[in-house]
Amino acid sequence: MAQTFSNTDDDFDGLEEFNTLQYKYLVFRLGSEEYALAARHVSEIVGMQYITIVPNLDRHIRGVINLRGKVIPVVDSRLRFGLEEREYDERTCIVLAQEEEYGMTGLIVDAVVEVADIHEEQISPPPKTIKGTRSRYILGMAKHVDKVRMILDLRSILGDEHIIQFQSIEESVTA
Repeated sequence: MAQTFSNTDDDFDGLEEFNTLQYKYLVFRLGSEEYALAARHVSEIVGMQYITIVPNLDRHIRGVINLRGKVIPVVDSRLRFGLEEREYDERTCIVLAQEEEYGMTGLIVDAVVEVADIHEEQISPPPKTIKGTRSRYILGMAKHVDKVRMILDLRSILGDEHIIQFQSIEESVTA
């Protein structure tokens, strides 16, 4: 469905922002693999913060951080994808990702690689032979430069019962 815009400055500002982010992806590394997340979902990237542990949540939900007075749940992407846990180092950071339905969530990644332009014609569906936990989070495979990068589905990553429950509790506390 085509989007229509009226002739106001606000609409052109929104169109300009959409056009500048349309093919932009934040590329980050987990282990030896590179993953890409649509830049429109990325709010900011911060260094590791003190994480307050919240009891009775899945292991991949590390807890919460207090960032400028806002409580944000934090997910360890390695654990979410079923990868081996590893110690955080100076390259480890938290990608603050925003998804309409789930709000702001921090994703711990091994390292941010770059912001890349990846166009639709570079993306193909994941192979049918890929099975397992990680594959349900993959929207597609991008052939970019000389690498294949997995395009992630933020909604699937955040669509976790415990994350949803935690975010609804957090919203009621801050309201």
